[in-house]
Amino acid sequence: MWKRIQKLWKQEEAPAKVPLSVIRRSFEASAADEEHFPSTIDPRIYHVQLIQRYFGPLGGKWVLDAGCGKGRFARVLLEANAGVRVVALDLAMGMLEHVPEAAMGVCATLTDFPLRGEVFDCVYATESLEHAVDIERAVGELCRVLKPGGKFVVIDKNKEHWGKLETPEWERWFGREELAGMFRKHCRKVECEAVSYWEDVEPDGLFLCWRGEK
Repeated sequence: MWKRIQKLWKQEEAPAKVPLSVIRRSFEASAADEEHFPSTIDPRIYHVQLIQRYFGPLGGKWVLDAGCGKGRFARVLLEANAGVRVVALDLAMGMLEHVPEAAMGVCATLTDFPLRGEVFDCVYATESLEHAVDIERAVGELCRVLKPGGKFVVIDKNKEHWGKLETPEWERWFGREELAGMFRKHCRKVECEAVSYWEDVEPDGLFLCWRGEK
């Protein structure tokens, strides 16, 4: 998604504060960029398969796609699970215009969901938590709306590999225990593993998956 660059630099512990309005405008503009922000995703990609396998059959269940973009993951889940009820949440209306009609689009930030607590059976965030203005608060919101016993999956980039990709100034990557520790404040089961984009390719450490149960 992001072009590769050669220069490596250290991620600051506390990235400079960027107004939410700036982040929203960036994603509103990106909604017109189908090449780098596509509406679909190959269901064979391991990130998609991982979510499907971990959640299991979703018929009749409520699922939250937090930071959904154009709803490409939601589209796969809807096609594979008859009766699943998907809420697709994003801060950019331009992105939500591409979300499948079968999903319920909600325009909101990752730090303030206009949703009741303990509603969802499953919650996932794929390369979206890194854009939240307050990471710990966003983790709290993901867990707040999850039912007791419900499952979550977060796939994002590894802080140890910061500098491999060009990023917007507000983006933040995470250490394994850093994010796991935030989830452990709310969830009884939390684990982390390195994952590859394709199942038959060994993980290079760039992507990590945090998953567990409330």
